[in-house]
Amino acid sequence: MADWHFGPALTPNMADQPSPEISPAELAALAARLGQPAFERRLQVQHQLETDPESDEAGPINVQRMVQKMRVLAGILHATGLAGWGRRNMRDVCRRENILRLRGLPAAFRGAHLLHLSDLHADMDPGTVPAVIRAITGWEYDAIVLTGDYRAHTRHEWATALALCGEVARALRPGVPAFAVLGNHDPLEMVPGLEALGWRVLLNEALPWRRGGAELWLAGVDDDHTYGTADVARARSAVPAGACAVLLSHTPSIYADAASAGFAGFLCGHTHGGQICLPGGFALLNNARAPRWTLRGPWEFQGMSGYTSVGAGACRVPARFFCQPEVTRHTLE
Repeated sequence: MADWHFGPALTPNMADQPSPEISPAELAALAARLGQPAFERRLQVQHQLETDPESDEAGPINVQRMVQKMRVLAGILHATGLAGWGRRNMRDVCRRENILRLRGLPAAFRGAHLLHLSDLHADMDPGTVPAVIRAITGWEYDAIVLTGDYRAHTRHEWATALALCGEVARALRPGVPAFAVLGNHDPLEMVPGLEALGWRVLLNEALPWRRGGAELWLAGVDDDHTYGTADVARARSAVPAGACAVLLSHTPSIYADAASAGFAGFLCGHTHGGQICLPGGFALLNNARAPRWTLRGPWEFQGMSGYTSVGAGACRVPARFFCQPEVTRHTLE
């Protein structure tokens, strides 16, 4: 098909388009929130991403090999005429319901609804954001969590993705608290822009969600997949002793650390559920350093209730097979 492409919908000059600049004072504030060692590592890896001509990513896994596999897969889909079907699947975002059972949940939060958006990759395909907006419009929820990957590519400009996230933000219910974390596709410099949308980004931090005189704590860590800057202990240290807390992470890879730290719940994304799956939803690729049982949907580990969103967008290849994109509503019990 004429509109088939590999990777995000980049224009030839996209790499030269300016993204909003942030001030030294804003960077210093982000360093204080994230923690100085994690801040320095993040900037180092971001510089590596921008200057490495061989790969769109960096990190401890062999990403270049994975990217090459996806290029081959994109070619196969194009040659076999399946690209159009895959793109239509990618734009068919569904509503998915989940019961999230949290030990120690305050009574005021029982039955509350938590909207979970993940892996928007908003600038990957022009149909993604309209599909997400159709899915969330008219849905009732009391708070929002976003578990990263707001842009499609991992280098160059991010203003396009931020502007598209603004369209999503305007479609959300006004006045509803929103808590977010960054993904492995998101530069630290996006934080001020995301927070201007009303999405409070948690950089190894925690904040309370207040309801009916009670508190449920939402903690969030930075990306573990590419940047290795998730600090579960730092995020947990901001939670009062004995308080019920849910950890937001882009990737499921730190699930064991989260359980050991005493979190009652764990919400993440990153995996896309495999994105390109066999009938029945069996993922051909596992892009997370985590067991397969954490790759999609609800799971439990050592008394901690987890959920891995398959995501609302797509990455690398603008297609999905046997893995419908989702927006999720968690009912707290």
